[in-house]
Amino acid sequence: MDALVTAGGIPEEGEPLYEYTQGKPKALLEIAGKPMIQWVLDALSGSDRIDGIVVIGLDETDAVHCEKIAAYVPNQGGLLENARAGMIKVLELNPNAKQVVVASSDIPAITSEMVDWMVDNAKGSDLDLHYHVVTREVMEKRYPESNRSYIRLKDLEVCGGDMNVVRAMAVTANEERLERIIDSRKSVFKQAALIGYGTLLLLLLGRLDVNGAIERVTKRMEITGKLVLSPYAEIAMDADKPHQLEILRTDMAEKMETLGT
Repeated sequence: MDALVTAGGIPEEGEPLYEYTQGKPKALLEIAGKPMIQWVLDALSGSDRIDGIVVIGLDETDAVHCEKIAAYVPNQGGLLENARAGMIKVLELNPNAKQVVVASSDIPAITSEMVDWMVDNAKGSDLDLHYHVVTREVMEKRYPESNRSYIRLKDLEVCGGDMNVVRAMAVTANEERLERIIDSRKSVFKQAALIGYGTLLLLLLGRLDVNGAIERVTKRMEITGKLVLSPYAEIAMDADKPHQLEILRTDMAEKMETLGT
């Protein structure tokens, strides 16, 4: 299976991480002696389930290295735009690609074992999306001070993961649908319309269970998919805010010290 790593985010002045990045890509922030994205590339590269990697938002001049990098794609200006451009590149390099791991560059605590688990669970499926979530219990046990936001379902509270498995053609086959999704990210009202106001209300009231939520949302968005409960908090522990970045820096430094490297 191939992988996309999205690294196009450059915090602007006034955003939480601008003080740290100063106009440079967030993916290159230092964590325990490496650029943050390097930890993600190491985890993907160390998995024998991953064949090639496309990096979106950086280029050959950036200080990252990985033998499995097959191509770099310039930043397209937005998350979904980047995902589309990256998927087109994956299919250009490997026309037979069916499923692709899509990972953010800001989850440095993931490991090859986690990548293996995710690929093995999704491999061979015809679903458009395997969207991984982490329960509040799992997240707060691993990162008690992460202060993540959670979606309250009827049976549990979850936060979204930043490494998922996507059917390649689901991103490239329906341009009109993808444009609606891309456009909706600019407006909370368009987001609500996209998933349906009835679904949004049930979510806010905590009246939907996991199966009900994914059934309603995927039907509305005209895709197939399922929510996958991940036992690994690390896939949802991203560095979106300064305190989360510092948590990850401390955590990874302690990990390196334990390993004696």
